[in-house]
Amino acid sequence: MLEGKRIGLGITASHCTYEDVIPKIENFTKVGATVVPIITHSVLTAATRFGTGEEWIQKIEALTGEKVVSSIVEAEPFGPKNPLDCMVIAPMTGNSISKFANASTDSPVLMAAKATLRNGSPVVLGISTNDALGLNGINIMKLMNSKNIYFIPFGQDDPINKPNSLISDFTKMVDTVEHAINHKKQLQPLLIQYSK
Repeated sequence: MLEGKRIGLGITASHCTYEDVIPKIENFTKVGATVVPIITHSVLTAATRFGTGEEWIQKIEALTGEKVVSSIVEAEPFGPKNPLDCMVIAPMTGNSISKFANASTDSPVLMAAKATLRNGSPVVLGISTNDALGLNGINIMKLMNSKNIYFIPFGQDDPINKPNSLISDFTKMVDTVEHAINHKKQLQPLLIQYSK
């Protein structure tokens, strides 16, 4: 159960997945959780064919009822001063995966994740990267073997045209968080097959 839990939702710059991920915020609020949205600078400033940062921030704030955290200074207090029960990063780009695996905290999302780990609370990653089975594979494996880090189950979304690409099944986000918080276990199966 997630009723009464504070869930940080970190959003990084996998713009093509926002249409799929952002509506899933409601799945947390429906079970009584509070969602605290945290974004990287690129989410705030990028205008793509999928929408502008301003448009997405309006949607996120409307769904959560919370102001978006968009600076490292705002994210730092998620340590002992203002803790989260769980930090979710979804979507999580290859760039953020690489930085997180190597202890770089140059964004509000990564600072909030670091603060959550510092508290001994779980961090759940929902990956979306074209480089997962390329150079970033080593970083994913490193994170997979790190304490208090869990993954939303993932698979190859387009193995023919994008053989190195992996993306999480974001419909499993709430279940993954419940397993991480309540059971300290990875939701299984971790590796999934996308059907065409």
